[in-house]
Amino acid sequence: MGRKCQVTGAKPVKGRKYTMRGIAKKKKGIGLNTTGISSRRFLPNLVKKRFWFAEENRFITLRLTTKAMRTIDKVGLAPVVKQMRERGEKI
Repeated sequence: MGRKCQVTGAKPVKGRKYTMRGIAKKKKGIGLNTTGISSRRFLPNLVKKRFWFAEENRFITLRLTTKAMRTIDKVGLAPVVKQMRERGEKI
């Protein structure tokens, strides 16, 4: 199981990390120079969370982002589960 949110579908994205040297012109320096660029990954803030699903009278465990937890608080668990099942997600 990859690092992916079951509700929002958020997954890791690629990016770059820049190493800078020098003093900014804004601070009366001669400017900044990039001395190194390396690849990095931005990982989603995933949490494994148990919810009580009253419609089926059972607990369900979801691996989701904290943003998805806020969505469940706002919309409710039943509509979110319904959307997930329409997408073919196993719960």
